[in-house]
Amino acid sequence: MKRQRLFLHMVKQCLTRRVRFDPDQLETLMAISEEGSFEAAARRLHVTPSAVSQRVRALEAAAGTVLVTRAAPATPTEAGEPLLRLARQLRLIASEAEAALATGPVLDVAIAVNADSLATWFRQVLAAVADRPGTALRLSVEDEGHSHELLRRGEVLAAVTREPRPVQGCSVEPLGVLRYRAAAAPWFLERHRRGPGIDWAGAPLLVFNEKDLLQDEVLAAHGVGRPPVVHRVPSNADFLAAVEAGLGWGMIPHPQLAPAVADGRLVALAGARPVDVPLHWQRWRLTSTALDQVTDDVRRAAAALHRR
Repeated sequence: MKRQRLFLHMVKQCLTRRVRFDPDQLETLMAISEEGSFEAAARRLHVTPSAVSQRVRALEAAAGTVLVTRAAPATPTEAGEPLLRLARQLRLIASEAEAALATGPVLDVAIAVNADSLATWFRQVLAAVADRPGTALRLSVEDEGHSHELLRRGEVLAAVTREPRPVQGCSVEPLGVLRYRAAAAPWFLERHRRGPGIDWAGAPLLVFNEKDLLQDEVLAAHGVGRPPVVHRVPSNADFLAAVEAGLGWGMIPHPQLAPAVADGRLVALAGARPVDVPLHWQRWRLTSTALDQVTDDVRRAAAALHRR
């Protein structure tokens, strides 16, 4: 323990000599971002709210601008996002250095992943990390079209995203495509049948949330907009269950659709082309054994995206 404290003191001294941002102040900024308030950050850091305010004011003085919104919840401003990224990088580097000294820290790896990936191919990543008890995954579930924003704000170290252009400070590599097909319960199709297909303009529809536009791509191909009844089910497992229950039709990932069709729970809707969503892996350009290992896990698991 004495060796660990000495090492961390040396790291802090080195950092404060080379940069104008104090590590304790950066840690406080990160705690505010994750906890949502100065008071909650103070409880986590075991200091008073006054100490948290003083650290933030000192950090803002060093940066020359406002870094945290004084609102509920308290969040980093756009100017604060680069410092939040720096804070996370310093925490990961310090944790890995402690691990190298055999002081036994838990390495926290924050990742953003979309719900459909998490429910299908990404589960292999979870199984791989389970074999490394010193690594803790902190997953943020976000739509693949928006997850790169969590990277930009410094809230995660890596993300499964639809965005092929790298966020500043990040590298990007393609993973493959997640294929979706329009599907419904067999009896739902019979109830809303029109000719050889379905009544696209009138059949009730399911969407995951307001960011989910996959169903709209199918409707647009048939020259119609959303029907009067649109259900919102923001959970992958419950979305699938709702389609199987006949609440509406929806876009189902192929890994979930294939077994449901095989046992008669769902049918793929005729006249609807599959929608392929390209996925990419973006991560910070940061020397990190833990992040490298998770990246390798993701590459292996993503091999399933090439088998449709």
